Amino acid sequence: MKKYMLLVSSLVLLAGVSFGQNKDLDTITKAGVWKVGTEGTYPPFTFHDASGKLVGFDVEIAQEVGKRLGVKTEFIEGKWDGLIAGVDVRRYDAVVNEVTITDARKAKYDFTDSYIVSKAVLIVRSDNTTIKSFADVKGKKLGQSLTSNFGKLAKDNGAEVVAVDGFNQSVDLLLAGRIDGTFNDSLSFYDFAKQKPDAKVKIAASQADIDAQGILVRKGEAALVAALNKALADLKADGTYGKISQKYFGADVSK
Repeated sequence: MKKYMLLVSSLVLLAGVSFGQNKDLDTITKAGVWKVGTEGTYPPFTFHDASGKLVGFDVEIAQEVGKRLGVKTEFIEGKWDGLIAGVDVRRYDAVVNEVTITDARKAKYDFTDSYIVSKAVLIVRSDNTTIKSFADVKGKKLGQSLTSNFGKLAKDNGAEVVAVDGFNQSVDLLLAGRIDGTFNDSLSFYDFAKQKPDAKVKIAASQADIDAQGILVRKGEAALVAALNKALADLKADGTYGKISQKYFGADVSK
C-alpha cells in the first residue's frame, strides 16, 4: 500500500510539474502581450535606426508573430552574453535574435521550426592577404561575443578572442586595426556591405555547413511552440515573410 501511495504521489507530482511547465501560452494570451528578448545591436536582425526606433528582420518577424497570436509584442533588450539566460528567470517569454538551433541549446530550451538559415563567414580587412581560411586565425585576435557560436568557432580555431558587444563594434575594431578579423553571420555581412559599400572589409572564408535559427523558449512549453510554429507558417503562406525577407536581404532567407 505504501508503495502504491508513493507511486500515485509521484505521478501527481510529475503531472503538476508538467502542467506548470506548459502554461506560457495561457499566460501570454491572458496578458495580451508576449515579451521578447533581443539585442537591439545586431543589424539587420535587431537594431536601432537613425530615429532610435527598434527595427530589423527579427523585430518585424516577432511583431508579425504577435499579431497572429492575437497579442502585442513587447521587446526587452539585453546584451547577447546574458540574453538567453533571461528566459530562465522569466524576464521574457522568448528570444528572437537569430539564435542558432544547436544540440546543446535544445537540451535546455525548446525551439520553433527554423525561420532563417545562414552560415558563418570570416571577415577581415580588404588589404589582408595572410588570412585566407579558418585555420589561418590561429594566434590572431578576433572580435567576438564571448558566448556566441562565433566566439566558440574562434576559440576552436585557436584565435585569441577579444570580447565585443556586437557586430558593429567588431567591425569598428577591425577597421581600426585593433583586431585581425571576426567570425560572424553571412547575412549580417551582406547587409553591412549594402549599407557601407566603401568599407574596407571582405569575406576571407566561408563555412560549408548551413546553420538554422529559430525562436527560443523555455523547455516543456509544447503549446507555445505549436502556436509559434503556426504563426510562422501563416506569415510565410500569406506572403508577409517574403516581403520582410526581401526588405532586409533581397532574397528568401528561410531556406
